[in-house]
Amino acid sequence: MVSFLIAYASWSGNTEEVAQIVEEALLSEGMDVTVHRIGIGPMPNPRQFDAMIIGSFTWEKGSTPDEVKDFVADVGYKPRNVYVFGTGDTQFGGDDLFCHAAVKLARFYESAIAPLKIEQSPRGTQEKKVIEWSKGVFQHWQHLHALKY
Repeated sequence: MVSFLIAYASWSGNTEEVAQIVEEALLSEGMDVTVHRIGIGPMPNPRQFDAMIIGSFTWEKGSTPDEVKDFVADVGYKPRNVYVFGTGDTQFGGDDLFCHAAVKLARFYESAIAPLKIEQSPRGTQEKKVIEWSKGVFQHWQHLHALKY
């Protein structure tokens, strides 16, 4: 069975909500999913998963939270098949800094899919955006897997 690790950091609960929707979407596709809140409890070994999804809020002026930076350092290498989502607020830094932590993480991991950017909470119309992005992640992984055979 295909396994995904969703590792996220959340301060206000918005990023956690996105992680839950992503988890539900992947489970509906028959994937095995482990969810880890960064900074809480022992970190799962990313090498035990087929793909990793990292979720982060953006802090201050486009900054990545320290706990996410620590998680990246603790991973210690750049796993393949990393996808990124983020939550943010355009009122702090405008469009240029909106979800900038997710943009930086996606660039660092050379993610094949653009990071998902959610304005504050994933409720309402943004929930559909999260589900569609999650399905895109699954389809991308399926495509990569099909190329191996």
